[in-house]
Amino acid sequence: MTIIQRLNGDTHDLKQLGIRTKNFIVSSPDYVHNTESLEGRPGAIDMGSTIGPRQITCEFKAIAYDMADFPLMRDEIFKLFRSDEAFYIIDPKNPGKRWLVKVSGTYELDQKFVYGDFSVQMVCNKGLAESIGTSLSPREWDVNLWQWGMGIPYDDYEYEHTTSNFTIYNAGTETIDPRFNDLVITIKATTSDYIEIINKTTGETYRYNGSLTSNDTLIIDGIRSTKNSLSVFRDTNKKLLTLLPGPNDIEVKGATVERILFDFRFLYL
Repeated sequence: MTIIQRLNGDTHDLKQLGIRTKNFIVSSPDYVHNTESLEGRPGAIDMGSTIGPRQITCEFKAIAYDMADFPLMRDEIFKLFRSDEAFYIIDPKNPGKRWLVKVSGTYELDQKFVYGDFSVQMVCNKGLAESIGTSLSPREWDVNLWQWGMGIPYDDYEYEHTTSNFTIYNAGTETIDPRFNDLVITIKATTSDYIEIINKTTGETYRYNGSLTSNDTLIIDGIRSTKNSLSVFRDTNKKLLTLLPGPNDIEVKGATVERILFDFRFLYL
């Protein structure tokens, strides 16, 4: 069953609405290669690559209650796929992942009696799918958040810790970069001077220069740092932590950790 999730949380099961998914086609990654040319040097210098937007094509068959109901169903379909804002769509064959998309062209229903075939072209500007669940969601089959093939660790790795040395496992295929992706690190710790969080796998260090008591909560939400909901960005080293695919060895220095949580979604090609 194909699912549409609006940004406000509304969820629509297309099968229950009489819309059957015949095909859900995701294009291959479209890599954008950045190069630089120098006069007198043959070829070009590779400056890295990024993933461009992905095309998704869905083929559906709508089944109305009767002939009179067909125009009403058509209008409901137009409403379901409205794209003045993006929405998430979930492939029934990959129920643990979702794509943030917008419809990229017009479409019409080819009516035959109470049936209507139609194809919707969508674009995922992010270029990646994301897990429906987050790292803090229960990793259990009956919560309907996960699937085989997502690389989810069910036993060995946790995302809430009470020690200064631990491992955060990124089960996705892509690096989590808080400049572009959701990553919330919540810290409960005590220190009279500073706290450093070091990703020893990447060599990155985040540092907050200030005191923390048991009543304080330090949150790194994307590029923002707050202490008890007040910005403390100027008191940091203005660095961020990324999470590579696979295990990331984390160390906390300068403070006694009471509780630290890493909350993020896994990203997939």
